[in-house]
Amino acid sequence: MASIKNLKKDINYVLGDIIEECYTWEILNSKADKKGAEAIIDEAIEAFDSLIEKLNAKNVENYKAHFKSVNKELEETAGKLIEKINKL
Repeated sequence: MASIKNLKKDINYVLGDIIEECYTWEILNSKADKKGAEAIIDEAIEAFDSLIEKLNAKNVENYKAHFKSVNKELEETAGKLIEKINKL
C-alpha cells in the first residue's frame, strides 16, 4: 500500500487534472453553455473534500482496507467525472 502522503497527492493530481480539463474545455468552447463544466468542477471539489476527509479519519480499525477503499472510490469518481467531461 502506498503511503498516505502519496494517496493525498494522487487525489489532488487526479481531481486537479479533471478541473483543469474543464477549464480547457471552457476556453476551447467559448460560445457553449458553461454550466455543465462548472457543475463538473463543483462535483470534483466536493469529491476532493470528501476523499480527504475519509483519508484523515482516525476512528478506523483496519487502515489498509480503509485506504484501499478510498483509492477505489477515487478511481470510480474520476472515471464518472471523465465520462461527464467527454459528454460535454
